[in-house]
Amino acid sequence: MTIPHMPDVQGRLTQAAPLAPLVWFKSGGCAQYLFEPKDIADLQSFLRDLDPAMPVMALGLGSNLIVRDGGVQGVVVRLGKAFAKVTCSDPVTLACGAGASGILVSSTARDNKIAGLEFLRSIPGTVGGFVRMNGGAYGGEVKDILRDCDIVMRDGTLATLTVDALHYSYRHSELPDGAIVVAARFQGHPGEPEAIQAEMDRISASREASQPLRSKTGGSTFKNPDGHKAWQLVDAAGCRGLQIGGAQVSEKHTNFLINIGDATSADIEALGEEVRARVMAQSGVELTWEIQRVGETK
Repeated sequence: MTIPHMPDVQGRLTQAAPLAPLVWFKSGGCAQYLFEPKDIADLQSFLRDLDPAMPVMALGLGSNLIVRDGGVQGVVVRLGKAFAKVTCSDPVTLACGAGASGILVSSTARDNKIAGLEFLRSIPGTVGGFVRMNGGAYGGEVKDILRDCDIVMRDGTLATLTVDALHYSYRHSELPDGAIVVAARFQGHPGEPEAIQAEMDRISASREASQPLRSKTGGSTFKNPDGHKAWQLVDAAGCRGLQIGGAQVSEKHTNFLINIGDATSADIEALGEEVRARVMAQSGVELTWEIQRVGETK
């Protein structure tokens, strides 16, 4: 399929593609172009031949993302099934495509008697997002398990970066601008499947009890400031259940915003900013967004 002024592709290139169905909040506008590459080579050639002025953004499961109502200019790249494979490359290492989910990675680790990756079970997202954001939960972080990753640069070149090259900090990496993660190697340690499954079950039960998993949400909204838990600051500022339009601060976990009806992305973002203002007024602590916000306002 060819769209005028765009490179030829082997995968799928869609103009004016709605993004709301692809993100957990189920809100937001369209991508100017949505590209779902057939494989790494298809992604490389597309980026190499694409106008260098055209913005490019990677989209995983859309779990920690607000797409603004005016949509996203440029190309949104979504890595599909071809990028979702997970294989055991040595006794304690998994080779993971960037489109693989945390559930698939942790389950494959269990089946191969690899412990230490159980926490990925609890992060809604894909390997690409985990690597970019130093995803973490329940005492584990990607920086603890990542050996290296493969990226396609904005000019289409393929490179491998070690974990040290990413200069990880809390929910942040120094991935090169415009780079798209296409694969990663995660290293654990030997374990027994029964014990690994028990830990995954414990994590799942804890999430089920404390988080609004069946709501249209974006996961953790704000980063935990030094010495504080974001949810406690939000709660102390009286924001539990606070609502703007169709967006609400979860009653179950106050660091989650939820779409309780037909919230616009503007509703969700405005609610987040109101929470930040109230927390600052109440405690003097500035909350920083953990959820990515992309695109244009309407």
